[in-house]
Amino acid sequence: MSVYFPQETIRKKRDGGILDKADIAQFVAGIADGTAADAQIGAFAMAVLLRGMESGERVALTEAMARSGYTLDWSDLPGPTLDKHSTGGIGDKVSLILAPLVAACGGFVPMISGRGLGHTGGTLDKLEAIPGYAAQPPLDLFRKAVRDAGAAIIGQTADLAPADRRFYAIRDVTATVESIPLITASILSKKLAAGLRALVMDVKFGSGAFMVEYGRARELAVAIVETAKGAGLPTIALLTDMDRPLGHAAGNAVEVREAVDALTGARCDPRLMAVTMALAAELLVLGGLASDLGGARQRLNAALNGGMAAERFQRMVTALGGPRDFVANMNAHLPKADIVMPALPGHPGVVGAIDTRAIGLAVMALGGGRRRPDDKVDHAVGFTELAGLGDQIGSDRPLALIHARSQNDAATAAEALRRAYRLADRVPEAAPTIRERIG
Repeated sequence: MSVYFPQETIRKKRDGGILDKADIAQFVAGIADGTAADAQIGAFAMAVLLRGMESGERVALTEAMARSGYTLDWSDLPGPTLDKHSTGGIGDKVSLILAPLVAACGGFVPMISGRGLGHTGGTLDKLEAIPGYAAQPPLDLFRKAVRDAGAAIIGQTADLAPADRRFYAIRDVTATVESIPLITASILSKKLAAGLRALVMDVKFGSGAFMVEYGRARELAVAIVETAKGAGLPTIALLTDMDRPLGHAAGNAVEVREAVDALTGARCDPRLMAVTMALAAELLVLGGLASDLGGARQRLNAALNGGMAAERFQRMVTALGGPRDFVANMNAHLPKADIVMPALPGHPGVVGAIDTRAIGLAVMALGGGRRRPDDKVDHAVGFTELAGLGDQIGSDRPLALIHARSQNDAATAAEALRRAYRLADRVPEAAPTIRERIG
């Protein structure tokens, strides 16, 4: 029996070589079982960041990481298992609307999501604003929730793609998070382990995205679609604009309110619903629940307007421990901030540009995000009624309403918003919300 030396795999990639499946499988096994040292994993990540990976290497890395733990089997369900993943943004509550919407159309959505990362909000943090919601349930409860409600949004468990959990933690402290092959493998390994039939990706670009430059975001989208195809997972990616917040709220409880309002028809932000419906329509076609995008949109609109999507959301919340009357009485259950005050501009004008990342950082400064992994999130704080591009701002139309714990926090947030918004004399030309479809 031959002896495996991880340093030889590192050396080969460092020198620009192409790793074979056996090299990658053995290295990933060492990540999962602890035989690969942190220093070796960090060196491997840096070698990949600098040298890149070919398509076959990305597929092998993704599959090896997916196989490092438990793989879910949904073959007993009467419909396809479908999922959506976003690369993160400000005000992005699409998952909260999409999962029950697709479930109402006959899909099953076992969505494994994350917490806030840097300046971007996390779907799990939003859902944990709901009292009693179990964001990391045991697998048997997760399976039951998916079967009963058609959708369940939870966090990654220790059993699913454990190599990714360790690998990501080391990448986070070795300046290698930005590697496109490693991002691709991290995202897709969890999706393969979740036992999906099809996936749709929302890859964001712009001032509020991790991939600010469009070209870089497109490179990631292509890598994800190609790698997923190579691993046998049909995937479509949409490139969407994050040069402005998505929707009118940014925070945790405030975004849950906006999502529920969209599901019930109480209030729907056009850009938010455009992204949600486009992604959901792609999923229905990929899953065989609609023959084309036009037919998919008809089904989705019927589920939304008929109240079935809102009913699925309530069933998901109930199945995972939340209040049984949450949708009907969400304001009685969601936490509220002590202070709500308008952020007035320094002078009137038209919103010409937005530093969306600065808005995300302002939510963090209020306590709605984490500076360190062990920080507790204040689910009540954030912004509502965020002004959009082209909006006329003045004394009767603030930049946003601030939800804060103290007057000092609110004043600091107001100043941050004034710096984040650039006012102009005329309405700017709006870029399309969805720039391109890859797949």
